[in-house]
Amino acid sequence: MAGGWAMAPILICSAVALAIVLERWWTLRRNSVLPPGLAQEVREWARSDQLDPAHLEKLATGSPLGELLAAALAVRQHSRELIKERIEDTGRHVVHRMERYLNTLGTIALIGPLLGLFGTVIGLIRMFMQVMVGGMADPTKMAGGIGEALICTAAGLTVAIPAYVLHRYFRSKVAGYVVEMEKQATLLLDDLTLSAPAAPRPRRAPLAAGDKASV
Repeated sequence: MAGGWAMAPILICSAVALAIVLERWWTLRRNSVLPPGLAQEVREWARSDQLDPAHLEKLATGSPLGELLAAALAVRQHSRELIKERIEDTGRHVVHRMERYLNTLGTIALIGPLLGLFGTVIGLIRMFMQVMVGGMADPTKMAGGIGEALICTAAGLTVAIPAYVLHRYFRSKVAGYVVEMEKQATLLLDDLTLSAPAAPRPRRAPLAAGDKASV
């Protein structure tokens, strides 16, 4: 209340930032993104060919890593290039979902000090207008008005600094998950392609005597 009406957008930004931080903290838990032992288990399923559409659908909906591996297994009968392309396409969608709301959090970190500065400027303008009308009869009241105006700046920084730190933290966390998912997807890709038996080469029929002579 001391900061005036300019505190309202700062408070709204703080509530939105808090909601995003709690939601991303819960969504980006390591056990939720990279379930322990899942990649090894999926590779064993692929080696034993114990896969069916229902199994793949359950795998894809379980976690971001499971969705990436399921995308590779869905086209496991095709060439390595096609499997790799499917992994890359699915990976872009998975990363986009993991980074959901982080742009909003970064925007709040950027505009928080600006909203605080805006509130401070509005407060100072209002105070000087009162001085122009009533004069400087009470210097202590003027000092109090400056203090009230600076409350907006302090509030904006209080919102912006944690929002910026947590924005960078979640970005780095997603980047680490992406590296680990790429590693697991590459291991599965190698199992699906490099370990596959090569197709037998057709044997050439022996040449007849007349054919040898013509050659």
